[in-house]
Amino acid sequence: MFHQFLWFSSMNEMDRRKRDNCGSNIRSLMMKSTTTLFVLVILFSSSSLNVFALNYSTQYYKPVNSFRLARIERHLSKINKPPIKTIQSPDGDIIDCVQRHKQPALDHPLLKDHKIQRVPSSMPKRKEETKRVEEESEVMMKRRSSSDNVNGSSSSSSSHAWQTWHQSGERCPKGTVPIRRSSVNDVLRAKSLYHYGKKQSRRSSVSLDRRVDAPDVVSGNGHEHAIAYTGASEEVYGAKATINVWDPSIEVGNEFSLSQIWVLSGSFDSDLNSIEAGWQVSPELYGDNRPRLFTYWTSDAYQETGCYNLLCSGFVQINHEIAIGASISPVSSMSSNQFDITILIWKDPKVGNWWMRFGEDTLVGYWPARLFTHLTDRATMVEWGGEVVNSRLSGRHTSTHMGSGQFAEEGFGRASYFRNLEVVDADNSLSSVAEVSTLAENTNCYDIKSFYSNDWGTYFYYGGPGNNPQCT
Repeated sequence: MFHQFLWFSSMNEMDRRKRDNCGSNIRSLMMKSTTTLFVLVILFSSSSLNVFALNYSTQYYKPVNSFRLARIERHLSKINKPPIKTIQSPDGDIIDCVQRHKQPALDHPLLKDHKIQRVPSSMPKRKEETKRVEEESEVMMKRRSSSDNVNGSSSSSSSHAWQTWHQSGERCPKGTVPIRRSSVNDVLRAKSLYHYGKKQSRRSSVSLDRRVDAPDVVSGNGHEHAIAYTGASEEVYGAKATINVWDPSIEVGNEFSLSQIWVLSGSFDSDLNSIEAGWQVSPELYGDNRPRLFTYWTSDAYQETGCYNLLCSGFVQINHEIAIGASISPVSSMSSNQFDITILIWKDPKVGNWWMRFGEDTLVGYWPARLFTHLTDRATMVEWGGEVVNSRLSGRHTSTHMGSGQFAEEGFGRASYFRNLEVVDADNSLSSVAEVSTLAENTNCYDIKSFYSNDWGTYFYYGGPGNNPQCT
């Protein structure tokens, strides 16, 4: 992780020197004659205005003409709604408190007359077996500070992570939603304005049926995974898991590393409906290497619809304390304290919207049923696990970490985990997943191992360092 810190520090130092040089040049120009000032004004108003911004994917400053800048600013005016309060986060984020009825979601053509659902019609019920497992889990987690776990010894404890902006001591007022403000530089780091806030297609020409018959499916677009998943023929109405939080090293700025839940229906190659939530590190999207709470949705296999967080219209937020896209703090440390987040996604049995809960009692918001085709009914598969982008810089495998950057065999305190995997059934009941299949495209780079215990139910360790002598 020290190498990672130096990389970003050197980038920031280069950033500072270029800005200082630019500032010095401008000051020198302004001390010239009035003729020079006139030329400066002409250059500023022309279409060849150069706005310099750091591009993490190529690690240099690139010029941006005024026409593109104007397009970016128009787009930002649509997603950065006027706040009634602004909070400066210690990590540099700006959190805008926007009135709930003015949030970006309601700009969606399918939601023009949408009436915000304040609470779900009902919460998933817990089956007796699930209750017992959870109660035992809480007891066992308290004991972990002084006892050995299933796969090795640990003197660590596991705690729930929160969000960095809360350290400011401020909160958004009730009736508002906290939204991380997007900047021009955020957009400039993306491949284009169109690509800002969007994933590329996750897999190429792979159907749900084939995934069960051929779990060694090859990923598309350089995406690699280590996941556990249910069968494709199941009727699923939600999923839950507790996810260990780390800050994995990212080698190249346009790569990312994430850990999430996928709730899926449809075919991967054309009309996939996907609802996703978890944590991710993405220098391109956020401009840093902090793990952040994120959501995603698509109704056409990542082609045209959907986006991350609130970067397009769609997801309706109701909570005034959780900012989607904000960084999570604290995070886990090697052979030390472990921190995790709990996420539940489920379909409202009466209204049909797909809700998200953070922790055990915090309702964040929902994806309206009208956004989807297949998920208007139910999901047919759930996935839990990690994903990275492998850009193969210089013709070799990336050294971007998945999870903690350690292989699954390292166990508690070193390898990242998902625990207490659960699904919601047609009766709106939560139950522990009895059995999952696992998939990792290249186990020399990233792997996964699943287990079952009384305290963690169905769980797994996953991840890896990427490039190594066996992963090239």
